Amino acid sequence: MHTFDESYFDAGLDRRGTRCEKWDGTEKESVLPLWVADMDFPSPPEVAEAIAVRALHPTYGYTLVLPDDTRALSSFWQRRHNLTIQDEWVMMIPCVVTGIRLALLALTKPGDGVMIQSPVYGPFRFSVEATERRLMDAPLKRDDAGRYSMDLDAVEKQLQAGAKALVLCNPHNPVSRAWKREELQALIDLLARYGAYLIADEIHADFVYAPEQFVPVLSLAQKNVLSLCAASKTFNLAGLEQAAMLVPDEAVRAKINTEMERAGVRSGNLFALEGTRAAYEYGDAWLDGLMRYLDGNRKHLTALVKQELPQAVLTPMEATYLGWLDLRAYGMNCEELMARTLKHGVQFTEGTFFGEGGEGFLRVNIGCPRRNITEGIHRLKEALDEAVEEKAHGVD
Repeated sequence: MHTFDESYFDAGLDRRGTRCEKWDGTEKESVLPLWVADMDFPSPPEVAEAIAVRALHPTYGYTLVLPDDTRALSSFWQRRHNLTIQDEWVMMIPCVVTGIRLALLALTKPGDGVMIQSPVYGPFRFSVEATERRLMDAPLKRDDAGRYSMDLDAVEKQLQAGAKALVLCNPHNPVSRAWKREELQALIDLLARYGAYLIADEIHADFVYAPEQFVPVLSLAQKNVLSLCAASKTFNLAGLEQAAMLVPDEAVRAKINTEMERAGVRSGNLFALEGTRAAYEYGDAWLDGLMRYLDGNRKHLTALVKQELPQAVLTPMEATYLGWLDLRAYGMNCEELMARTLKHGVQFTEGTFFGEGGEGFLRVNIGCPRRNITEGIHRLKEALDEAVEEKAHGVD
């Protein structure tokens, strides 16, 4: 019987030499990576056990997606988010970004306007551009405490200018918002008035801290609305390449299915299916322990920033394990911030990856043992202190 307490997650694990983008992709082994959004914890033990059991059968031929795979996903969402998912809604895909691109290809035409709400996960922007749609931005509003909210006036202006769809991040990466029911309902109602589609990336659904709650978009509307979800973020399975589109609107589902057939998009990687089903069926206790640990991590980061980086502003973390850190008071752009932090042995994600509004920001991954956060902020402080001292002495 496993105990998923603080000591379990404090232990972490060594990921070097495992084809790990986060650790094996750093320039030097001495660099502490707090960037790409996966976690430095073991996945639930049942995941490794399920994959190992299947690997023992010595052939790996063409694979069926079984009703059990859909039921595992649906049961998990019912337990965790009180959302009832019909079997026919579920369309298996390799990853969420694939789903975004499929939806854009199926539901809009080249040259159509597609809205994002920056700062937001970079592949939203990349997907609009790659599918030859017209990028339209309705930037989020930010208050003095660093908390963000939707600008519905900006959304409506873009709808009036011809936007045909909006790609939503719910919860939001990188600004850590767990959108409230009334915010989502207002957005959905506005899009419906203009006949625009809502494509919701809900991959961070399981990372919402009390007293906030995750609100699935499909609990509010089902016409011209779809959700993208995956066990990959929740249970650290991104390398398995397995996700799902939840599409209750039959007409929308038919269009996407046509595009999937045209592009030859398939899902059903043997080990991804086994691992994902095990995570959904047996991962609750692990996830509950993880959320307690991450809650401690976000409080630890908040205290560290206040103590060590008095000029920085950390956006309040309602959701995700990603901190959004405003360092503009230190007078550096992202290029200089990245160069200086790498020099001091720590790697973050540059704010401009999330759009122009991210200039002067860094995103901090706290999905790691707490000691790594402490060391990472210590190295960041050293980098910033060095920059301040050099500027005080006129060194460029």
